Amino acid sequence: MRRPSLIASDVDGTLLDPMARLTDRTAGVISRVAATGVPFVLVTGRPPRWITPVVQSAGLDGYAVCSNGAVLYDIGTSRVVDSHGLDPMLLHDVTHALERALPGMRVAAERASPARDVPVFVTELGYRNPWGDEDGAAAVPRAEVLGHPATKLLVRHDRMSSEEMAAAAIEVLDHAVDVTFSTNHGLIEFSAQGVTKAFGLARVCELFDVPAQDVIAFGDMANDVEMLRWAGHGVAMANAHPRALDAADEVAAPNSEDGVAQVLERWF
Repeated sequence: MRRPSLIASDVDGTLLDPMARLTDRTAGVISRVAATGVPFVLVTGRPPRWITPVVQSAGLDGYAVCSNGAVLYDIGTSRVVDSHGLDPMLLHDVTHALERALPGMRVAAERASPARDVPVFVTELGYRNPWGDEDGAAAVPRAEVLGHPATKLLVRHDRMSSEEMAAAAIEVLDHAVDVTFSTNHGLIEFSAQGVTKAFGLARVCELFDVPAQDVIAFGDMANDVEMLRWAGHGVAMANAHPRALDAADEVAAPNSEDGVAQVLERWF
Protein backbone atom coordinates (compact mmCIF):
# COMPACT_ATOMS: atom_id res chain seq x y z
CA MET A 1 0.00 0.00 0.00
CA ARG A 2 1.18 3.53 -0.74
CA ARG A 3 1.09 6.11 2.06
CA PRO A 4 -2.51 6.25 3.34
CA SER A 5 -4.63 9.38 2.98
CA LEU A 6 -6.54 8.65 6.19
CA ILE A 7 -5.76 6.45 9.20
CA ALA A 8 -8.52 4.83 11.27
CA SER A 9 -7.80 3.05 14.52
CA ASP A 10 -9.72 1.21 17.16
CA VAL A 11 -8.71 2.21 20.69
CA ASP A 12 -8.78 -0.59 23.27
CA GLY A 13 -6.67 -3.61 22.39
CA THR A 14 -5.30 -1.79 19.35
CA LEU A 15 -3.99 1.75 19.80
CA LEU A 16 -3.60 1.48 23.59
CA ASP A 17 -1.31 -1.05 25.27
CA PRO A 18 -2.67 -3.81 27.55
CA MET A 19 -2.66 -1.36 30.48
CA ALA A 20 -4.88 1.01 28.44
CA ARG A 21 -2.02 3.49 27.99
CA LEU A 22 -0.76 5.30 24.90
CA THR A 23 2.95 4.57 24.66
CA ASP A 24 5.55 7.19 23.76
CA ARG A 25 6.32 5.39 20.51
CA THR A 26 2.68 5.36 19.38
CA ALA A 27 2.13 8.97 20.50
CA GLY A 28 5.20 9.95 18.51
CA VAL A 29 3.98 8.45 15.26
CA ILE A 30 0.54 10.04 15.74
CA SER A 31 2.28 13.39 16.10
CA ARG A 32 4.22 12.84 12.89
CA VAL A 33 1.02 11.86 11.10
CA ALA A 34 -0.65 15.07 12.29
CA ALA A 35 2.29 17.13 11.01
CA THR A 36 1.64 15.86 7.47
CA GLY A 37 -2.06 16.75 7.58
CA VAL A 38 -3.23 13.13 7.18
CA PRO A 39 -6.37 12.65 9.32
CA PHE A 40 -6.02 10.19 12.22
CA VAL A 41 -9.50 9.04 13.20
CA LEU A 42 -10.42 7.05 16.29
CA VAL A 43 -13.09 4.45 15.49
CA THR A 44 -14.23 2.86 18.71
CA GLY A 45 -16.98 1.16 20.62
CA ARG A 46 -16.46 3.75 23.34
CA PRO A 47 -19.12 6.44 23.72
CA PRO A 48 -18.05 10.10 23.36
CA ARG A 49 -17.76 10.49 27.16
CA TRP A 50 -14.89 7.96 27.15
CA ILE A 51 -12.96 9.61 24.32
CA THR A 52 -11.46 12.64 26.07
CA PRO A 53 -8.54 10.89 27.88
CA VAL A 54 -7.43 9.22 24.66
CA VAL A 55 -7.57 12.31 22.44
CA GLN A 56 -5.76 14.37 25.06
CA SER A 57 -2.89 11.90 25.41
CA ALA A 58 -2.69 11.51 21.62
CA GLY A 59 -3.04 15.23 20.86
CA LEU A 60 -5.81 14.53 18.38
CA ASP A 61 -8.33 16.91 16.84
CA GLY A 62 -10.91 16.40 14.13
CA TYR A 63 -13.43 13.56 14.30
CA ALA A 64 -13.95 10.35 16.22
CA VAL A 65 -16.39 7.60 15.34
CA CYS A 66 -17.93 6.37 18.60
CA SER A 67 -20.38 3.70 19.79
CA ASN A 68 -19.45 1.25 17.01
CA GLY A 69 -20.29 3.73 14.25
CA ALA A 70 -23.51 5.15 15.67
CA VAL A 71 -22.03 8.51 16.67
CA LEU A 72 -19.86 10.96 14.73
CA TYR A 73 -18.14 13.20 17.28
CA ASP A 74 -16.29 16.48 16.71
CA ILE A 75 -13.36 16.38 19.12
CA GLY A 76 -12.50 20.06 18.89
CA THR A 77 -15.97 21.30 19.78
CA SER A 78 -16.95 18.33 21.99
CA ARG A 79 -20.10 18.02 19.91
CA VAL A 80 -22.06 15.13 18.46
CA VAL A 81 -22.26 15.87 14.73
CA ASP A 82 -24.47 12.96 13.77
CA SER A 83 -26.01 9.91 15.40
CA HIS A 84 -28.04 6.86 14.38
CA GLY A 85 -30.03 5.22 17.11
CA LEU A 86 -32.56 2.64 18.17
CA ASP A 87 -36.04 3.93 19.01
CA PRO A 88 -37.84 2.79 22.19
CA MET A 89 -40.23 0.48 20.35
CA LEU A 90 -37.35 -1.36 18.67
CA LEU A 91 -35.44 -1.50 21.98
CA HIS A 92 -38.43 -3.15 23.64
CA ASP A 93 -38.95 -5.60 20.75
CA VAL A 94 -35.27 -6.60 20.68
CA THR A 95 -35.10 -7.06 24.45
CA HIS A 96 -38.31 -9.10 24.50
CA ALA A 97 -36.95 -11.42 21.80
CA LEU A 98 -33.60 -11.76 23.55
CA GLU A 99 -35.16 -12.83 26.83
CA ARG A 100 -36.07 -16.17 25.23
CA ALA A 101 -32.52 -16.78 24.01
CA LEU A 102 -30.61 -15.28 26.94
CA PRO A 103 -32.57 -15.87 30.16
CA GLY A 104 -31.00 -14.05 33.08
CA MET A 105 -29.58 -11.24 30.94
CA ARG A 106 -29.38 -7.60 32.04
CA VAL A 107 -29.43 -4.50 29.81
CA ALA A 108 -27.95 -1.03 29.61
CA ALA A 109 -28.24 1.81 27.09
CA GLU A 110 -25.97 4.52 25.69
CA ARG A 111 -27.55 7.75 24.44
CA ALA A 112 -25.87 10.38 22.28
CA SER A 113 -27.93 13.57 22.50
CA PRO A 114 -30.61 13.01 25.11
CA ALA A 115 -33.32 15.40 26.14
CA ARG A 116 -32.80 17.47 29.25
CA ASP A 117 -32.60 15.42 32.47
CA VAL A 118 -32.20 12.14 30.54
CA PRO A 119 -28.85 10.51 31.46
CA VAL A 120 -26.47 9.43 28.68
CA PHE A 121 -25.88 6.00 30.22
CA VAL A 122 -28.33 3.88 32.21
CA THR A 123 -28.23 0.31 33.48
CA GLU A 124 -30.86 -2.13 34.58
CA LEU A 125 -30.83 -3.34 38.18
CA GLY A 126 -28.25 -6.14 38.41
CA TYR A 127 -26.27 -5.11 35.31
CA ARG A 128 -22.50 -5.44 35.76
CA ASN A 129 -19.84 -4.57 33.22
CA PRO A 130 -17.21 -7.30 32.65
CA TRP A 131 -14.55 -4.90 33.94
CA GLY A 132 -16.56 -4.15 37.10
CA ASP A 133 -17.06 -0.42 36.56
CA GLU A 134 -20.57 0.91 36.04
CA ASP A 135 -19.22 4.43 35.44
CA GLY A 136 -21.44 5.91 38.14
CA ALA A 137 -24.64 5.03 36.27
CA ALA A 138 -27.77 4.78 38.36
CA ALA A 139 -29.52 1.40 38.26
CA VAL A 140 -33.10 1.86 37.05
CA PRO A 141 -36.00 -0.42 36.04
CA ARG A 142 -35.69 -2.03 32.62
CA ALA A 143 -38.57 0.04 31.24
CA GLU A 144 -36.59 3.20 31.96
CA VAL A 145 -33.49 1.82 30.22
CA LEU A 146 -35.57 1.14 27.10
CA GLY A 147 -37.78 4.22 27.30
CA HIS A 148 -35.62 6.68 25.30
CA PRO A 149 -33.77 6.45 21.96
CA ALA A 150 -30.33 4.89 22.34
CA THR A 151 -27.25 4.75 20.14
CA LYS A 152 -26.28 1.42 21.64
CA LEU A 153 -28.04 -1.30 23.62
CA LEU A 154 -25.71 -3.39 25.79
CA VAL A 155 -26.71 -6.85 27.00
CA ARG A 156 -24.79 -8.61 29.74
CA HIS A 157 -24.81 -12.24 30.88
CA ASP A 158 -22.30 -13.39 33.47
CA ARG A 159 -22.59 -17.11 32.60
CA MET A 160 -22.04 -16.94 28.84
CA SER A 161 -19.27 -15.76 26.52
CA SER A 162 -19.94 -12.90 24.16
CA GLU A 163 -19.45 -15.28 21.22
CA GLU A 164 -22.20 -17.56 22.55
CA MET A 165 -24.48 -14.63 23.25
CA ALA A 166 -24.01 -13.13 19.80
CA ALA A 167 -24.79 -16.42 18.06
CA ALA A 168 -28.00 -16.83 20.08
CA ALA A 169 -29.01 -13.20 19.49
CA ILE A 170 -28.49 -13.35 15.73
CA GLU A 171 -30.63 -16.46 15.52
CA VAL A 172 -33.66 -14.91 17.23
CA LEU A 173 -33.36 -11.37 15.86
CA ASP A 174 -32.90 -12.26 12.17
CA HIS A 175 -30.72 -9.19 11.45
CA ALA A 176 -33.28 -6.66 12.71
CA VAL A 177 -30.34 -4.86 14.33
CA ASP A 178 -26.55 -5.08 14.12
CA VAL A 179 -25.01 -7.36 16.76
CA THR A 180 -21.35 -7.28 17.76
CA PHE A 181 -18.98 -7.42 20.72
CA SER A 182 -15.74 -5.79 21.84
CA THR A 183 -14.91 -8.23 24.65
CA ASN A 184 -15.62 -11.94 24.96
CA HIS A 185 -16.57 -11.68 28.64
CA GLY A 186 -20.33 -11.90 28.40
CA LEU A 187 -21.25 -8.55 26.80
CA ILE A 188 -22.83 -7.94 23.39
CA GLU A 189 -23.74 -4.63 21.77
CA PHE A 190 -26.60 -3.68 19.45
CA SER A 191 -26.81 -0.83 16.96
CA ALA A 192 -29.37 0.13 14.34
CA GLN A 193 -29.40 -2.12 11.30
CA GLY A 194 -26.43 -1.39 9.05
CA VAL A 195 -24.66 0.78 11.63
CA THR A 196 -21.11 -0.52 12.09
CA LYS A 197 -17.66 0.99 12.40
CA ALA A 198 -17.41 0.81 8.61
CA PHE A 199 -20.61 2.86 8.33
CA GLY A 200 -19.24 5.58 10.63
CA LEU A 201 -15.82 5.61 9.02
CA ALA A 202 -17.35 5.95 5.56
CA ARG A 203 -19.14 9.08 6.79
CA VAL A 204 -15.82 10.62 7.90
CA CYS A 205 -14.16 9.71 4.62
CA GLU A 206 -16.95 11.52 2.76
CA LEU A 207 -16.19 14.67 4.76
CA PHE A 208 -12.50 14.44 3.85
CA ASP A 209 -13.18 13.25 0.28
CA VAL A 210 -10.96 10.19 0.81
CA PRO A 211 -11.89 6.95 -1.02
CA ALA A 212 -11.91 3.66 0.87
CA GLN A 213 -8.90 2.35 -1.05
CA ASP A 214 -6.74 5.12 0.43
CA VAL A 215 -7.65 4.26 4.04
CA ILE A 216 -5.68 2.07 6.44
CA ALA A 217 -7.63 0.73 9.42
CA PHE A 218 -6.48 -1.04 12.58
CA GLY A 219 -8.54 -3.25 14.89
CA ASP A 220 -8.61 -6.29 17.13
CA MET A 221 -12.18 -7.42 17.87
CA ALA A 222 -15.37 -8.61 16.22
CA ASN A 223 -16.74 -5.07 16.13
CA ASP A 224 -13.79 -4.11 13.87
CA VAL A 225 -14.47 -6.72 11.19
CA GLU A 226 -16.61 -4.57 8.87
CA MET A 227 -14.14 -1.67 9.11
CA LEU A 228 -11.14 -3.92 8.34
CA ARG A 229 -12.93 -5.26 5.27
CA TRP A 230 -14.12 -1.83 4.10
CA ALA A 231 -10.76 -0.07 4.27
CA GLY A 232 -8.27 -0.32 1.43
CA HIS A 233 -5.85 -1.95 3.87
CA GLY A 234 -7.15 -3.58 7.04
CA VAL A 235 -4.65 -4.41 9.77
CA ALA A 236 -5.45 -6.72 12.69
CA MET A 237 -3.27 -6.86 15.76
CA ALA A 238 -1.56 -10.15 16.58
CA ASN A 239 -3.66 -10.23 19.77
CA ALA A 240 -6.88 -9.94 17.74
CA HIS A 241 -10.00 -12.09 17.81
CA PRO A 242 -10.03 -14.77 15.06
CA ARG A 243 -12.80 -12.92 13.19
CA ALA A 244 -10.65 -9.79 12.96
CA LEU A 245 -7.62 -11.80 11.89
CA ASP A 246 -9.64 -13.43 9.11
CA ALA A 247 -10.95 -10.05 7.90
CA ALA A 248 -7.57 -8.31 7.75
CA ASP A 249 -5.16 -7.83 4.87
CA GLU A 250 -2.24 -7.81 7.29
CA VAL A 251 -1.48 -8.93 10.83
CA ALA A 252 0.68 -6.51 12.81
CA ALA A 253 2.55 -6.95 16.08
CA PRO A 254 0.33 -7.00 19.19
CA ASN A 255 -0.75 -3.87 21.01
CA SER A 256 1.79 -4.76 23.70
CA GLU A 257 4.53 -4.14 21.11
CA ASP A 258 3.23 -0.93 19.47
CA GLY A 259 1.79 -2.77 16.49
CA VAL A 260 0.03 0.32 15.10
CA ALA A 261 3.21 2.38 15.33
CA GLN A 262 5.30 -0.33 13.68
CA VAL A 263 3.06 -0.29 10.61
CA LEU A 264 2.73 3.49 10.37
CA GLU A 265 6.48 4.01 10.68
CA ARG A 266 6.74 2.75 7.09
CA TRP A 267 5.46 6.17 5.96
CA PHE A 268 5.68 8.55 8.93
